[in-house]
Amino acid sequence: MKSISYFLATIIIFTVFSCNRRSKDISLTSPDLKSQLIFSLKDGKPVFSLMKNGKDIVLSSPMGFEIKDFPNLDANFVIIGEDFSNSDHKWEQPWGETKTIRNNYCELKVFLQTLSLERLKMNIIFRLYNDGLGFRYEFPEQENLKEFKIAKEETQFILPDNGYAWWIPAYKPERYEYLYKKSSISEIDTVHTPLTIETKNGWFLAIHEASIIDFPSTTLFGFDTNKIGCDLVPWKNGIKAYVKTPSFTPWRTIQFAEKPTDLITNYLILNLNEPNTTVDTSWIKPGKYVGIWWGMHIGQYTWGSGAKHGATNKNTMKYIDFASKYGFDGVLVEGWNIGWDGDWIANGSIFSFTEAYPDYDLKKLTEYAKSKNVQLIGHNETSAHIDNYEAQIEDAYKLYESLGIKYLKTGYVGQKLFNGEWHHGQYGVRHYQKTIELAAKHHIMLDIHEPIKDSGIRRTWPNLMTREGARGMEWDAWGTDGGNPPNYVPTLVFTRLLSGPMDFTPGIFDLEIPLKPNNQVNTTLAKQLAYYVVIYSPLQMAADLPENYSNKPEFQFIVDVPCDWEDTKAINGEIGEYVTIARKDRNSSDWYLGSITNERPRDLTISLDFLDDKQDYEALIYADGVDANWKTNPYPLDITNCTVTSKDSIIIKLAPGGGQAIRLTPIN
Repeated sequence: MKSISYFLATIIIFTVFSCNRRSKDISLTSPDLKSQLIFSLKDGKPVFSLMKNGKDIVLSSPMGFEIKDFPNLDANFVIIGEDFSNSDHKWEQPWGETKTIRNNYCELKVFLQTLSLERLKMNIIFRLYNDGLGFRYEFPEQENLKEFKIAKEETQFILPDNGYAWWIPAYKPERYEYLYKKSSISEIDTVHTPLTIETKNGWFLAIHEASIIDFPSTTLFGFDTNKIGCDLVPWKNGIKAYVKTPSFTPWRTIQFAEKPTDLITNYLILNLNEPNTTVDTSWIKPGKYVGIWWGMHIGQYTWGSGAKHGATNKNTMKYIDFASKYGFDGVLVEGWNIGWDGDWIANGSIFSFTEAYPDYDLKKLTEYAKSKNVQLIGHNETSAHIDNYEAQIEDAYKLYESLGIKYLKTGYVGQKLFNGEWHHGQYGVRHYQKTIELAAKHHIMLDIHEPIKDSGIRRTWPNLMTREGARGMEWDAWGTDGGNPPNYVPTLVFTRLLSGPMDFTPGIFDLEIPLKPNNQVNTTLAKQLAYYVVIYSPLQMAADLPENYSNKPEFQFIVDVPCDWEDTKAINGEIGEYVTIARKDRNSSDWYLGSITNERPRDLTISLDFLDDKQDYEALIYADGVDANWKTNPYPLDITNCTVTSKDSIIIKLAPGGGQAIRLTPIN
């Protein structure tokens, strides 16, 4: 009888909804009327496609999820409703690479229901911009689906051709810290996002995601020449995600442009995050810092206690004095807390986040820093033992708040988290979110290393200032492959940096590595200066030892350059080749320009038409000197100045592996 009843119920449902099972195209057009999204059901399966100016960006691609213990949410659907809306407004970042962002989109919400007896509901929300698309899945509150487990995401991006992709592998021991490979789409591994693609029909694409909250991050894999599938980072038991209704997934995003530099100033990821509604931003300040850090990487100091211990009272006070003299906002000190002795990566369970080594007086040093108008920056390395960290985190953050420590760098070195979970699965995402919210409660700004990738949640939680999430400068000190090659940052700008700020730690002036004679910092000196403009971070480090800046006139550029911007212009660039970026200071009328190249020398003609056309400017230029070369002669640097206007163009000469940095100051 039960089977007969089930059969009759299914027939009734099919009869009621059969008129909706036909293939029905629902079209959404972008605000500029040039882009078009088409959603439809094909035999009950949801698919979408995307085009602009009549050219395909994404061909008809499947959507949905395979779930456990219930009918899957990828087929057997009918459309039970649709809703259109649009929005066009501007909002201001409290800090950022640009102050004002326009959020202009057209939205389609499709309401779906399965034909199964359970009549499960899932909605898909599309937001189409002039230069990008975001879509997310909504699991609404419903009687027959309270909690469920996702076994697989079925979302795909079927591209018009087998173009080129720039990628780093996922599920590897070094997390996001790999050199980028360029290959055809058909040759990519399972990879992290953002995934940057150049199609043969003329598009530059970046596939990523926005607003990762209580959901695993998404990796991508290629198959069948031009198809890209989504793979959610799993729990160690194989489950992809534990979901309760009502809830949303992160936004799946695709940014598109006809030239790669337009991806740099595309703010889709930020726009798809919720506005900040809970955090008072009056105490949140961008800044530059120095620190007891590079000395450990080059072998001058140790993190652990002993004769070469870096985090001592005497050494820290020296750094505080240096920061105060040159107007830096903070001093980072690593190795201050008990737990660094021995194999600290394996023994992360013994770290204390409140108890200092005997030669480091936390209270005395914070008071000394305050007297010098400098912030002491806290440091919490967990070695991925987040059980130990979470047991202490409330007490630690209370202590830091009581001492006036407002900046905190955290770290999660380790292939996986302590219990075998991935950093980037739902378990890790929940932990990172917990630290962000707790830090906001205690008025602490975060710089996260070994993080979950940036998905724009800094808009919602602006105390999350910056993060690592790629190979930084330290790889030049000890990387067994010789460090980051000259084409690395010209690639990074068009890949990892599309997701958000990075604490790359530039500013190395002594480009040789005594600890590893086969290593060096693989740039010219001028390129180190250009990094401060090219690589965006609201917290920027002058990473070298203070003594290496002594009597170096080029250090003035690091002293001068801000890290909070009114506007950003991506002037020119090709992925992995070169890039030029100009930024306007948020707190003055000055502009700064940075240009870098790979191992090839270049002459670039740069129009200054972004300047105020009613104003003359002094251009203070820090350029590669005669015969400069990243490999054989990295130090030559020329400092010159001239007067320019918005009608002028300048020729930038870049040495192999070189760069140029320019400060443009209005002349009264």
